[in-house]
Amino acid sequence: MFTGLIEEQGEILALDRTPDAVVITVRAPLAVSDAKHGDSISVSGVCLTVVDQTADSFTADVMAQTLAMSTIGGLSVGDRVNLERAARVGDRLGGHIVQGHIDGTGAVLAVTPGEAWSVVRISLPRDLAPLVVDKGSITVAGVSLTVSAIGVAGGEGGTGGAGEGTDAEHWFEVSLIPETLTATTLGALAVGDRVNLETDVLARHVERLISFAGGAS
Repeated sequence: MFTGLIEEQGEILALDRTPDAVVITVRAPLAVSDAKHGDSISVSGVCLTVVDQTADSFTADVMAQTLAMSTIGGLSVGDRVNLERAARVGDRLGGHIVQGHIDGTGAVLAVTPGEAWSVVRISLPRDLAPLVVDKGSITVAGVSLTVSAIGVAGGEGGTGGAGEGTDAEHWFEVSLIPETLTATTLGALAVGDRVNLETDVLARHVERLISFAGGAS
C-alpha cells in the first residue's frame, strides 16, 4: 500500500527483456536505504517487488500483464521514474490510498503553464471515465493528485477532434504545484507522453457493487 507521495526520482540502469517479461534495475538510493528482499516499491505507480539490491539500486521482475497495462514496457536506460516505498502502519496518509495496481494509461493532451503551477490534461480510457470525478483523487505515474476538471472531447471545454471510441474522448485535468513539478517526473511531461493511471480504489468497489445490484455477474 502506498500514499502517492513521491520520495525520490530514480533512474533506469538496466532492462533485461524476454518475450513476456522484463527484469528492471533502478537506481534508488533512498528507496533501498532500508529495503530488503521481497519489499514493495512503487515505480511510477507500479508496485514492484525487490528481488535483488545493491547499496544504491534494486532489481525487480515485471510480468507480461504489467507490461501490457502500464508504461514500464516503454522505458529505456537513463529514463527517470517516480519512486515510493510502501507505507508503514501508523504513517500519516498525506495523499490517498494507492495500491500500485495500474488500471491503464493515458496520453498527455495539453500542458498549460501558469505563474505558479501547471495544468495538465490527460486522456482517459472510456472504461475508467465513470471512476474519475471532479475534486476526486487519481494517481498519475505514482503521484497522488486531485482532479481539477473532467470533460469529453468536443464537448464544453473539450479538446475537440477526437474520433468516436478513442481514449481521448474522455479527459481529466490536474493542477501541479511547483513542488510536484520539481520533485516528480510530471514536470517534464510533454504532449503525447503516456502515463500510468490508477483510479480511486473506493470508486472501483462501488462500481462493482452497482454492477451486481443491476443484475450483472
